Amino acid sequence: MSRKLPFKEEFLHYLWRMKKLKLTDLHATSGEAINVYNTGTYNTDGGPDFTDARLKIGETKWAGNVEMHLYTSDWQLHGHQHNKAYDSVVLHVVYEEDAPAFRTTGEPIPCLELKGLFDEKLAKTYLEIINNEDIIPCAAHFSSVSQLTKTAWLERLLVERLERKSADIALQLEVQNNDWEEVFYQFLAANFGAKINASPFKQVARSLPQKILAKHGNNPTQLEALLFGQGGFLQDDLSDSYPRELQKEYRFLQKKYQLHPIDKSQWKFLRLRPANFPTIRLAQFAALTYRSNRLFSHLLDVQTIKNVEELFDVQMSDYWQTHYTFDKDSKNIKKSLGKKTIHLYIINTIVPFLFLYGKMRDDEAIKKKALAFIEAIPPENNHIIRDWQSLDVKPDSAYQTQALIQLKNEYCKYKKCLQCAIGHAILK
Repeated sequence: MSRKLPFKEEFLHYLWRMKKLKLTDLHATSGEAINVYNTGTYNTDGGPDFTDARLKIGETKWAGNVEMHLYTSDWQLHGHQHNKAYDSVVLHVVYEEDAPAFRTTGEPIPCLELKGLFDEKLAKTYLEIINNEDIIPCAAHFSSVSQLTKTAWLERLLVERLERKSADIALQLEVQNNDWEEVFYQFLAANFGAKINASPFKQVARSLPQKILAKHGNNPTQLEALLFGQGGFLQDDLSDSYPRELQKEYRFLQKKYQLHPIDKSQWKFLRLRPANFPTIRLAQFAALTYRSNRLFSHLLDVQTIKNVEELFDVQMSDYWQTHYTFDKDSKNIKKSLGKKTIHLYIINTIVPFLFLYGKMRDDEAIKKKALAFIEAIPPENNHIIRDWQSLDVKPDSAYQTQALIQLKNEYCKYKKCLQCAIGHAILK
């Protein structure tokens, strides 16, 4: 017999969990009648697939676990016959029986065969979706799903995305003894580096505690000296008077705080627009620190996106108005943070921090403010969002674009259609 089936075991889980089976007039492969009172709780951790099911097999009522496989022989293949954790299984549900299954005691386990017990149309639709090589697997069916279902699912996905981002923050808070200012400073620094320079920016922040910067918060030259010095930019021979002044300041502060700079070679300039050079971002970060050295505390107080934009509307020192790097003149161009850039910082750092802060302190007002911030930001424009727009999805804020990114990256990419509300709606 061929052991190749077009669907995976997760499809059987879906059928059982969503009660997509003909659950009347069931019989075990041994001939005993089966009555299903409760299919149990889906278990995504180790052990049987469904726990605490309620069944009647023959004349005996059972409360126990259900294990599912494509074939009964998978029981032996997975070694369950030697694992006492599976002795609690009261029913083995399979697509097809090809061998008996036994507990560690040698006792046989009743088996329910699902072949012929579900709608073939449903299986056909499922296979059509998971075998589709389009970027959005359910593209052909997407328009058939109600807007209400899509809206409710996107709301859940945004929260899911924020919880995922918040998990990384929570881990670092444990390391830093719940110092919110320090952890926010580190994450914001990484965000200033964007993807290409996130790592060296993060290394600078971790090598230069926020508390040290705070001590020099009223001296913009010393702030730049510390940041550029830790970034490795003040190790070279420099000719302009301003970078030489920074060098002098840094050498004194380096000795005072026993600082060790990172290797300058880690910074990347190639294929970056000059306005995004790491030197410019470091200067902007220094200006932001000068304006507010306890930035997270300020963000807890502000109430609108406009307030945040104003907080990040910083002016760099005069030197950077005519330079993109040390010792190389440029046209006198204002190099402030653009609104789109500020919005990225809000989306990727500020909103997740506020959301986690509100969650950990059971403060709904802070959580609502985080959601209000992201809803007030215009929709993002990237290749993922353009893929959704091709399906006539028209997001009107970053609230929705972030949810769509979560949907694409965590569900569509891995074809988790059976765990997706849109996939459920299509399979109905």
